[in-house]
Amino acid sequence: MVRSKAPGKKQQKKGIDFKKIKRKLGRKLPPPKNATNTEIKSQAIVLPEQSVGADKSGFATSKKGLTLDELLKQTSHHNAKVRKNALHGIKDLLEHNPAELQSLKYAIVDKLRERLSDDDKSVRDTFYLLFDSKIFPSCVEDNQGPMVSRLMPYIFKAMAESSVEVRLMAFKFFHLVVKHYPPTFSLYADKILENYKDIIQKNHFYVQDRSKLNVALSGLAHCLSLLPCDESDNESKKENEPLLAYEQDAANESARFAHVSRRLKEIVGVLINCFQDFIPLIHTPGGFDEKSFSCLHHILCSIGHAIKFSIRMHVQRKTMCLPAYEDDTLMLLDQDIAPLISKKLLGSFPLNPENNISGKVDERYFILNSVLTEIFLEVSDWSHLHTDLCNRFLVFIENTLLDKVTRSDRQRKPIPKPIHEKTLLALLPSIPKLILRMDSDWRENLLQAFTSTFNDCKPESPLTFACISVVRNVIIPNGDIHYLSESDSTVNNYLRVWVNKLPSLLNQLGDKHPLSSQAVLKLLLDLGRVGCLNASPTFEEDIKNFFNPCHQGEGDVPGGAFARLPREAQDLALAFLYYFTINNFSSPLLESIVSCCLNPQLEPAVLCRIVEVVHDAYSAGYIQITDHFSFLTTLVARFKVVQEEGQFSMECKEQETHRGTLKALAELVCLRLSKMGDGSLVLQILEKVLLEQINLKPWFDNGCAILRIICTLDSKPTSLSESSIATLSEYLPGYLIDIVKCIPEDKENSSLYIQTCLYYLIPCYFMFERSSKLTEEVLKRMQSIVSENTKALESVQDRESGRNSLNLIQCVVSVVLLMHNDVKVRKIISSSKSEIDLILQDVISLQSSGSTSLTVEGKHMMKMAGERLKIASNSLVR
Repeated sequence: MVRSKAPGKKQQKKGIDFKKIKRKLGRKLPPPKNATNTEIKSQAIVLPEQSVGADKSGFATSKKGLTLDELLKQTSHHNAKVRKNALHGIKDLLEHNPAELQSLKYAIVDKLRERLSDDDKSVRDTFYLLFDSKIFPSCVEDNQGPMVSRLMPYIFKAMAESSVEVRLMAFKFFHLVVKHYPPTFSLYADKILENYKDIIQKNHFYVQDRSKLNVALSGLAHCLSLLPCDESDNESKKENEPLLAYEQDAANESARFAHVSRRLKEIVGVLINCFQDFIPLIHTPGGFDEKSFSCLHHILCSIGHAIKFSIRMHVQRKTMCLPAYEDDTLMLLDQDIAPLISKKLLGSFPLNPENNISGKVDERYFILNSVLTEIFLEVSDWSHLHTDLCNRFLVFIENTLLDKVTRSDRQRKPIPKPIHEKTLLALLPSIPKLILRMDSDWRENLLQAFTSTFNDCKPESPLTFACISVVRNVIIPNGDIHYLSESDSTVNNYLRVWVNKLPSLLNQLGDKHPLSSQAVLKLLLDLGRVGCLNASPTFEEDIKNFFNPCHQGEGDVPGGAFARLPREAQDLALAFLYYFTINNFSSPLLESIVSCCLNPQLEPAVLCRIVEVVHDAYSAGYIQITDHFSFLTTLVARFKVVQEEGQFSMECKEQETHRGTLKALAELVCLRLSKMGDGSLVLQILEKVLLEQINLKPWFDNGCAILRIICTLDSKPTSLSESSIATLSEYLPGYLIDIVKCIPEDKENSSLYIQTCLYYLIPCYFMFERSSKLTEEVLKRMQSIVSENTKALESVQDRESGRNSLNLIQCVVSVVLLMHNDVKVRKIISSSKSEIDLILQDVISLQSSGSTSLTVEGKHMMKMAGERLKIASNSLVR
């Protein structure tokens, strides 16, 4: 046995100089303990606003301090929230710095267009709002074509995406583009319609959310509304363009939209099927909701626009004798589509709820029925519809015109006025066609219903203009007069009622609705040209009130509506007036026209035009010569040059005082009178009337006009009677003194004022040349005026009265000097030198007068006047 070691005795360890470490094969050897570590570790120190490269002074920044370039880069960030915030930042930057968009709009669009197909819905919505609120509105006045051309490839790409949400945003954004730049649709119509057809045809999201379908349908309806389907635009082009240019435009338009016609057949077929999918909702209890109504409304509007366009293209090609299409399937109402429209679409009319529903829902049914009726009116000429179906539509039209359409609820209230009015505006253009085409029973009903609408519409309503167009198209369909035909007395009776209403409507419209007034006047003119007015007494009274109301209140604007209408409407009114006087002339009407001419608001050119029209009516034998003479003389005698006393000076502008208008009027009257026959005979007729006006002491401007008429008609020697010479000798001294009073003292020798005075003096000079007796009597009267005022100065003590007498004497001296300055008149007044010498004696006597009313200044004035008059008198030879 081995003996165990003692427990308390330890073994001694041997000392080890070098420890041997075992290494595993393949392991890296550790570095030596005395190796030097060469690694350098550091931390970045961030000092804001210290870098020269981050200096943004002079750059537009957003609220977060980011520049436009930085924000555009962030729109491509992998994080959707960063992209969305970048778009918000761009919106904020453009709000406060609009110049950035003007200078960099193409760069902005090129970068942002990628977001149209963004995976995140919030980013797409923010992108849409940015273009809707900032980019498009800011570029309205610019050429948006280049911008749209940059966007369209990305829009088409988004329309072809697999995601329905992205596709809907593409259609929604395209709708926005078309709103701001309508030509976009016509440029890309074929491809756009193809995409609309594709997304509407795939109706897998109808049931889940109709708002998605509504996005596509609303855009389609708007695009199709841009198609040229309004006949009024066509008519305006015919009127404003030469025939060859219009034919070329029609041919180009037809060719440009030929491919659209092909697509429209497919679109209409898809829309009708889509409409059928909504039919079950119409009969559900409570009716359909707002989203369904919006979809149905857009469907029907789109079909209506497509049909109108197709019919217009067909008629246009046929009218302009353009070559036919390659096939006849382009006509929308062909044998394939017409049955669908009549059975699946119109056959469902009227859309009526089965149970009592709320008024709001009932209004929706009325709107949809209205659009269906518009479609019926379009296709009724091209498709043979069943009689029962036609009657249903005619009943709806009649009830709408009579405003008998009510809600189906218990209250039975009528349809709200805005909705009813909008429906009438859409239906009224088709009324003439129905009236002239329907049988006698329905014609009577429609005539009565339309008359009720015409009588009830207010002047400010747009229905007024629409009703005027209906009246015109019934009376003059396609430009051919259709009035007072013996074949249909029922229609004629209603036509007379409509025509007799037109003048009163004209007065109600006034100057606040010039387009409607112009339409009424154009219709009246066309009726007058063919002699179909047959005016009633109230008709003539309304015409008189149109030119000048007989009774006006204190707050009423003076004159009738005629004076305040635009010039184009005034020309139509005057052309109508000529034809109206053919069978309806009366003295009260002429008095109304005279009052209209005296209206200060009337333009001078219009006033002269009225004179021309009345003279033409006289020349045609519609106005008696005495009435015509009375018209001309009254105008000249009563035309007001200055509106208030104190505006008597020639320093007043002619535009302010209407002096230039009276000059032109007097010249025109003289011209017309001189061409009416022998001047002496005309003067013999007018002499009494003209001298009666002279006796009334008219303003010197009106007096000058009357004197010019007398001079125009008179001959040498004068043919005026003794009584007329006496009347003129009483009037002319005061007239001549009034002329001198209008010359300011500091401009007495001004050539401009002398020329102005000559206009007023020349009629007197002609009369003096033709009658020496008149010259002598006028000088005697002026000498008498000087003598009377000289005596008054001797007796009067009041300085104010003395100053007035001195001024009157000074004016007489100035008149004599003005006459002396004219070489011809100087010879004429030489025979009356004795009267001038008597005037000189009275002036000289005042220089040594001891009257207290005669001041030193007055004596000096008389001395200067006496010296000038003495020189003039010495130059006269008997």
